[in-house]
Amino acid sequence: MSADGPPPDTRSDWTIDQDWQAYTPAEHQVWMTLYERQSKLLPGRACDAFLHGLDVLDLHRGGIPDFARINEELNRLTGWTVVAVPGLVPDAAFFEHLANRRFPAGRFIRKPDQLDYLQEPDIFHDVFGHVPMLTDPVFADYVQAYGEGGLSALGRGQLHNLARLYWYTVEFGLLETPAGLRIYGAGIVSSHAESIFALDDPSPNRLGFNLERVMRTPYRIDDFQQVYFVIPSLKALLDATLQDFGALYGRLATSGDIPIAAIAPGDRVFTAGSQAYAAKA
Repeated sequence: MSADGPPPDTRSDWTIDQDWQAYTPAEHQVWMTLYERQSKLLPGRACDAFLHGLDVLDLHRGGIPDFARINEELNRLTGWTVVAVPGLVPDAAFFEHLANRRFPAGRFIRKPDQLDYLQEPDIFHDVFGHVPMLTDPVFADYVQAYGEGGLSALGRGQLHNLARLYWYTVEFGLLETPAGLRIYGAGIVSSHAESIFALDDPSPNRLGFNLERVMRTPYRIDDFQQVYFVIPSLKALLDATLQDFGALYGRLATSGDIPIAAIAPGDRVFTAGSQAYAAKA
């Protein structure tokens, strides 16, 4: 990323052409391998909204999806489109895209020897992980609202707090359902190992979602999560963020962080693989 503007061959809004025809058979095979592995694992683990989105977008056919094709259906359902970007983009460009219902996605795909871990998000993470949830009208509204909130927060110096909200919802969120906890976060559904760990392993805390609590909690990018936040519904997530964050940012500026592995007074603690919880005093 250049501090002076987009790199060569990148538009002013940091988008590029996907150039779908340039993908090789080997790259398409990587997508198919990843897709088939995850699609077998996720029923009973991913939430219904994700599985429905995966089905209606038909992300399996022809290997790596052509953005032009999936955008026809995605735009019809919720008004969103996917745009190709060269990699991570500046905060202002990222929020601008989300606020206008454009999801920035990397166009490269990982190598065959990187199936289980890749540090930088690739097209499988961005499209398989994120885009199915954008077919859900409520979640689509939430991500747009997040983008609008990011634009308004740019000058406040508290983007680290807002980034935590994205991390613990869009990337690593869990949903409470009558059948138990379900995954909706892209960082989990696109990872074979974390799709199991997030629901079954006894080591991480699974805590009831509270907006201020989430924004006071740091996160780690180099290992499985030590804490996941559980929303009661997608509507509750949207409603929690449709507010003026001014007073919240004021409290966050003086309240300090909560350690990642901590359980704070009043936290709702969910047991692994279940919907049951107990309130911690």
